[in-house]
Amino acid sequence: MQTFTIAVIAGDGVGQEVIPQAKRVLEEVARRQKFTFAFQDFDWGSAHYFRWGRMMPAGALDLLQPCDAILLGAVGHPDIPDHTTLNGLLLPIRRAFDQYANVRPAVLYPGVQSPLALRRGEQIDLVVVRENTEGEYAQVGGFVYSHQPEEVAIQTAVFTRRGIERVVRHAFELAVKRNKKRRVTSITKSNAQGYGMVLWDRTFQAVAAEFPDIETESLLVDAAAMNFIRRPESFDVVVASNLFGDILSDLSAIIVGSMGLAASANIDPSRRFPSMFEPVHGSAPDIAGKGIVNPLATILSAGMMLEHLGEAQGAAAVERAVAAVLADGKARTPDLGGASTTQEVTDAVLEKLG
Repeated sequence: MQTFTIAVIAGDGVGQEVIPQAKRVLEEVARRQKFTFAFQDFDWGSAHYFRWGRMMPAGALDLLQPCDAILLGAVGHPDIPDHTTLNGLLLPIRRAFDQYANVRPAVLYPGVQSPLALRRGEQIDLVVVRENTEGEYAQVGGFVYSHQPEEVAIQTAVFTRRGIERVVRHAFELAVKRNKKRRVTSITKSNAQGYGMVLWDRTFQAVAAEFPDIETESLLVDAAAMNFIRRPESFDVVVASNLFGDILSDLSAIIVGSMGLAASANIDPSRRFPSMFEPVHGSAPDIAGKGIVNPLATILSAGMMLEHLGEAQGAAAVERAVAAVLADGKARTPDLGGASTTQEVTDAVLEKLG
């Protein structure tokens, strides 16, 4: 019987609440599909930082590397600057394991109300592929005259042809696999950023030539933001830099109903290293501990993990169950206008799996 070793980092805030629910779903899928999980839980995050002055221990990456995948809940605490939490846990994992493709689907499921007028279930079905290891988040730069009145901060974006080409290629391959609108949209700001973004445009065109059956579109990021609102149903696969992909994927999550439905995967397509799967909603300290956080983003992320592990039937079963719960409309957390608890929504997913 196949056993998958999964590193589990519940992390902070609502991460502590959604991860146990996702594990319940994974264990039920494994029971039905005749494989098993060996979960390795790591208590890293803000509590670790308050005790030891760092988000994870010095040998953390060595502990994660042998695992088949990583399931992450959330990272962030109101009393710790965001750049400390991100650079202390998330970004080191993404870079060390070369998880260069951040994949964020956005599906308007039947039964969910979009904030956009006249949009109905299944009219929006897109995925944002975000370059995940360089670009604007490369952390190249520094301070001069730190904490003095004349302080200077230099932040440099780093774009490489290799980095752009491989994430763009992943986007085209995903468009082929999805076989829906068969369109890839590239997002830049090359009219104002005449080096890195121009290299992106040129590289996108070169890769597109290898996929003549896939329609292409290139948009400036401000136009893309407008079109995500004006014509979201026209998008299929969207590929963008680290910063632009980060912003647009959050926008795509909102137009399909809630951040509580926003799943994501940090993928190393070469499979040299473990990939990491996490909900997009963050630690949500305002509702942490109340038992009302939406678990569906984490459950859908777990479904993406199943697909990555080669368990396509289990992954499809998870998505069908989530879609059925949303269409049924009885079990809903407050972010979707309901009054159900986190556990009650998970119970409904487990019931639909049956």
